[in-house]
Amino acid sequence: MAEYRKEGNVAVITLKNPPVNALGYPVRHGISTCIKKADNDDTISAVVICGHGNVFCGGADITEFAKGTAKREPTITDVLHQVEACSKPVVTALQGVTLGGGLELALGSHYRIADAKTRIGFPEVAIGILPAATGTQRLPRVAGVSHSIDLITSGRHILGKEALRMGIVDKLATGDVVQDAISMAKSVAKQPVAPRRVRNMAVKGAEHADVLFEAARKRIVKRARGAVAPLHNLRSIQAAVTSPSYEEGVKKERELATELFTGGQSMAMQYAFFAERTAQKWELPGGKITYKSAKPLPVKTAAVIGCGTMGTGITICLIRANIPVILLEADQKFLDKGMGLISNIFKRNVKQKRMSEDNAKKLISLITPSLDYNQLKDVDLVIEAVFENMKLKKEIFAKLDTVCKPQAILCSNTSSLDIDQMASATKRPDKVVGTHFFSPAHVMKLLENIRGEHTSPETIATVMNLGKKISKVSVLVGNCHGFVGNRIWFQYATQAMFLLEEGCLPGEVDRVFEDFGFPMGPFKVSDLSGLDVGWRIRQEQGLTGKKLAAGTPVRYRAGQRYCPLGDILCENGRFGQKTGKGFYKYERPGAFEAMNDPEVEELILNYCREQGIVRRKIPYQEILERCLFTMINEGFRILEDGIAARMEDIDTVWLYGYGWPRHAGGPMYYATKMIGLPKVYERICYYQSQYPDMMVWQPSDLLRKMALKESGAATSHL
Repeated sequence: MAEYRKEGNVAVITLKNPPVNALGYPVRHGISTCIKKADNDDTISAVVICGHGNVFCGGADITEFAKGTAKREPTITDVLHQVEACSKPVVTALQGVTLGGGLELALGSHYRIADAKTRIGFPEVAIGILPAATGTQRLPRVAGVSHSIDLITSGRHILGKEALRMGIVDKLATGDVVQDAISMAKSVAKQPVAPRRVRNMAVKGAEHADVLFEAARKRIVKRARGAVAPLHNLRSIQAAVTSPSYEEGVKKERELATELFTGGQSMAMQYAFFAERTAQKWELPGGKITYKSAKPLPVKTAAVIGCGTMGTGITICLIRANIPVILLEADQKFLDKGMGLISNIFKRNVKQKRMSEDNAKKLISLITPSLDYNQLKDVDLVIEAVFENMKLKKEIFAKLDTVCKPQAILCSNTSSLDIDQMASATKRPDKVVGTHFFSPAHVMKLLENIRGEHTSPETIATVMNLGKKISKVSVLVGNCHGFVGNRIWFQYATQAMFLLEEGCLPGEVDRVFEDFGFPMGPFKVSDLSGLDVGWRIRQEQGLTGKKLAAGTPVRYRAGQRYCPLGDILCENGRFGQKTGKGFYKYERPGAFEAMNDPEVEELILNYCREQGIVRRKIPYQEILERCLFTMINEGFRILEDGIAARMEDIDTVWLYGYGWPRHAGGPMYYATKMIGLPKVYERICYYQSQYPDMMVWQPSDLLRKMALKESGAATSHL
C-alpha cells in the first residue's frame, strides 16, 4: 500500500510494504491513487515519494512472477509513466535500497535525492531477466551508455555518492533524506516538469555507442558462460540508442524481456534465488525442530585453530563481523606466517580502496595470536581448521573439551571427515558441529554446517545464525563422508578421471564443463584446490599409499573401478597450482593460468599402455552426461539417506560452493525441470549397462520412483 499525507504544500507518498517496500499490486495501486490525488489537489505544489522503514524500494515483488499478478494493472510501467506525467514536480527520496523496479520508479520522477549509503542498482540480470519497466531506456538518458552497460549487465550495486557522480541522482541528502526531499520539492515547486521528464531526454554518450557495445559484447560473451540474460540486457540498452523514439525503445525492451521471461534460464535463476532463502529455513528430520523453534546462543568471542589458508580465511570472516578471535597455532613460525597472510590481504584491500587503512588496523586488532590452548577458556565458539587427519582432529577436540567453558561450541572445518568421531573425543557431543568453509574462506559464500548424531538444536541454530552474521549462505546437512558438496563432487571428479583413462585429456573434459557454464572444469578446480588434499584423504581411507593391501589390482578397490592417475601425479610431486604443475603446468608455483602439459599427456598415455586400455574418441554429450548424471544420481541418494532435507539444499550447496551455473538452477533443478527425470533415469540405466563395474550407475530408488511416476508408468511397475 501507499500512505498519503501533506507537509504544507507538498504531498508525501510513503510506500509501505515491509521489509523492502516491494512493488506488489497493492503498492502500485496505492501510488497511482495518491499521485492522482496530488495532481488534482490545487493546494499541492509538489510531491515527494519515499519508503517506510528507512528503505525506499527493493523492486518488484518477485513472488508475483509465479502467480502471474505482475501484469495486473497498474503495472510498474503504468505507475512510473503516471508519476512522470504528473503536472507537479515529483521528488523521490532514496534510502536503504533502491533496486530494480524501485530505481525505475525513481527514474520516472522529476528529481532524485539520495542518502549517501543508499544501495542503488538493477540486479535483474542475476535472476535471468532485465529491467523491463523502461529501466534500460531511462538509465542511458541520465547516466550515459557506458555506465548503463556496466550497471545493468553486471547487476552490481553502487552507493549514493557514485550515483551522484553518474548523474542518476541530483543531490545527496545532508540530513534526514525525507525532510531534505521535502525541502527540495518546495524549492522546485514552480519549475516546469517537461524538461525533467527522462523520456524526453537524449541518450548520453550515443556518439561513441557502437564501440562501447562491441567491446561490451565481447566481454559479456566471455564472462556469461552460456547465460543469455546479460546479452539481452545489452541489446535492450542498445535499443535506447538505435530506436527512433523512446516509445520504440520501450517496445524493443518489452520484446526482449518477454523472451527472457518465457525462457528456461530465467525460471532456473528465479528458482536459485528462492532456493537460497529456503535453505535458511532449516529443519531436522521429522520437522518437529526447525529454525523457528531453536534459539541460537550469542557468539561474542571466537577462536580459530590453524594458521593455514583456511584458518586465516575463517579468521578474516569473523573479524569482519567484529567478532574478536584468538588465532591459535602450535608453532610460532606458522603463527607469524598466518598473521602475515591476513595482514597482506587487508593491505591489498586498502590498496584497492575496498577499505580504509584505519578500518584495516581496527579489524586486525581484533585478533589475538596465541600458542596457548588455555587462552581459549572463555571463548563462545572454536573453529578447528587443521588438515584432514582424524587422529589429529580428535586430539584437538579432546584438548578443547578440557580447556573451554562447558557452554562453548566446538566446530570442525572438515571437508569430509566424520563429525561423530570427533564428538566422541569430548564429553559434550551436543556442542560439536561441522562448519565446512570453502576456499578461500573470506571470499566464498557457502558455509556447509554439518549436524552430528548428538548435535543439539541450540548448537545448530548458533552456527546457522553465525553464518548469517558473517555474510555466508548457510546450508544444514547431515553427517556422512563428504557431506553433500564433496560427496557429489567425488562422483563428478571420479567420472572425469575415468574419462582420462578411456580417451580424454584434461583440457577436453574441462572445456565441456566450462561451455556448460562452470567457471572452471574439474581438473582446473583440482589444481586450484591442491591435488594433495584428495590424495591425503584417499591415503587415510586406505585407497592408496601405505595402507593399501599388497596385491590390490591397480584399477580396482573393493570390487569397484578405481583410477590411480591422481595418485600418480601426486607421487611425482604434481600438487597443482601451488607447485606449478598438476593436471596442467603453470608459469611458476602459485600462477593461475593453466597450460596443457605434454608431460601429463605422456603420463596418461603410458599408463593406458601399461594397463592395456584401448583409448577412444569420447563424444561431447557423453562427457557431459557421465559427469552430470552421476552427480544427480548421488543427489537423490543423499535425499534418500536424509543427509539433505530438500533438493533446494543440494542446489544451494552447488551454486555457492562449486560454481554450478545459476542459469541451470542447480543439479537437482537441472534434472527435474530442464532435462526431465524420465530422460535422466533412462540414460543412467544405459550407462549402468555399459559400466557394470561402477556402482555409481545403480539408479537411486527415489530417482527411479519419481521418474516412473513422471513418465506415467503404472504403480505396479514401481
